[in-house]
Amino acid sequence: MLNKILLSSCIFALTCSAQAEEVTLGHNNLSLNANLQRIDDQPLSGRVMLITHGTLAHNGMEIIASLQELLADEDLPSLAINLNLGITERKGMYDCSVPHNHKHTDAVDEIGLWQNWLLENGAEEIILIGHSRGGNQTAWFSQTASQKPLAQVLIAPATWNEQQASANYQQRYNAPLDATLATAYKLKPDHWMGNTGFIYCADAKVTARSFISYYQPDPMFDTPRLLKNSQTPSLVFIGSEDQTVANLESGMMQVKNDKVQSIIIEGADHYFRDLYADEVVEGIVEFMETL
Repeated sequence: MLNKILLSSCIFALTCSAQAEEVTLGHNNLSLNANLQRIDDQPLSGRVMLITHGTLAHNGMEIIASLQELLADEDLPSLAINLNLGITERKGMYDCSVPHNHKHTDAVDEIGLWQNWLLENGAEEIILIGHSRGGNQTAWFSQTASQKPLAQVLIAPATWNEQQASANYQQRYNAPLDATLATAYKLKPDHWMGNTGFIYCADAKVTARSFISYYQPDPMFDTPRLLKNSQTPSLVFIGSEDQTVANLESGMMQVKNDKVQSIIIEGADHYFRDLYADEVVEGIVEFMETL
């Protein structure tokens, strides 16, 4: 079901609450970090939101910080994780000059680790939230995990089709994706490829394993396809002005699943800035009342 919300334009800045605290977790000889937003410094209990950011981003970016602040206003605690991307205690946006040795599916494992951490530390029910690529990784986790979350909220989640992926790569890097993938397949997984277009980084240094993980044809990259048979109650937010995943609305119209709802927010772009974030949280609160 697609619902439309019309918002007036405005400028409104939000900052992350001073009550938030950083927590860490060890994994594969790396230290993972996350931003924990408690409610009035109370121990975790009941429902807790677990938030995953988008491509090469971080948990302090505007949309994530705004969500945590607004959720706290609704007395909803949250944990915004930083995907490590192969870097211990990573902070801020990924620097393209740093060699890439991480996989798209690493996030799926990390979401599971942080879900377990929350459950071990007092949370009773987990609602996952993912933005952009993080939305796809969240849906991927929900589809494959043995311990399912209570529900998931996907904000402008990534879509995919093989032809469009090839066309986008050619346009961005003036190089054929098929040929670059063929090169990666011939190399050992930990072999470094230099001067390679990779995600948002031109002339990157990246392992063959990493390149294949992000670019090999895989229907799991397409979030609407994952949602067609999902058993996890799901809410998808679509920005009417989103140019990053511009085909999300058409993709969601193909999802005929009673467990999946979609909301189109008129005027919002990929990042749901300013009062659009308020509308997202209002939608989340209403969604939670149905669970």
